[in-house]
Amino acid sequence: MASQSHARYKELCQKKEEIENTIQELTSVLESQKNVGMTEKLIDEEGYPRSDIDVYSCRHARHQISCLQNDHKDVMEEIEQVLIAIHAEARQAKEAAKARGEEEMDQTSSDVAKDEEELKPFALVDRVDKGSPASKGGIEVDDLLVQFGSITLDNFSLPQVSAVLKHSIDKSLNVTLLRGDKKVKLTLTPTRWAGPGFLGCNINPLVKKGS
Repeated sequence: MASQSHARYKELCQKKEEIENTIQELTSVLESQKNVGMTEKLIDEEGYPRSDIDVYSCRHARHQISCLQNDHKDVMEEIEQVLIAIHAEARQAKEAAKARGEEEMDQTSSDVAKDEEELKPFALVDRVDKGSPASKGGIEVDDLLVQFGSITLDNFSLPQVSAVLKHSIDKSLNVTLLRGDKKVKLTLTPTRWAGPGFLGCNINPLVKKGS
């Protein structure tokens, strides 16, 4: 029988997906308005609202995205805590089963543990610029990315990476990577700096996905 932790994990995963889908929809609104994004000016040189875009829609989309980014961060942090609880429950169940001379583990716990353990790399870091946010955050050349915010092998695409970066400017971004035979977890802060991009590193996909 699934525990409360398992049920909460499923609820959080569903909420995470709903938030990401809504952010993507709102991002499409901004892209449809001359690609204004989250930072481009909505007023002209004389200080008036731009006439070539729907300023109200842009402001509303930006506000909603900012709120949802905070919600997404909270959900990801709670997912991490719930996973810790589930793994603890799984260990306790396994130890109890061994004490009874059995090898039992709740199937849901097993599935969650398997998901966490079997994350596969989807991209290789082949350049890290000196003094960049990536360098300061601990990224190194030849690191293999297995999780980039909400991105894993299952939903990886370069446009998705770009979208996550834009949504995470000046915010904490959790990254998991493989360095040799070690799994490393880092927290990056994408931001504007003296070099190109918001991280200052380059990644090459390890997999090719059909469009």
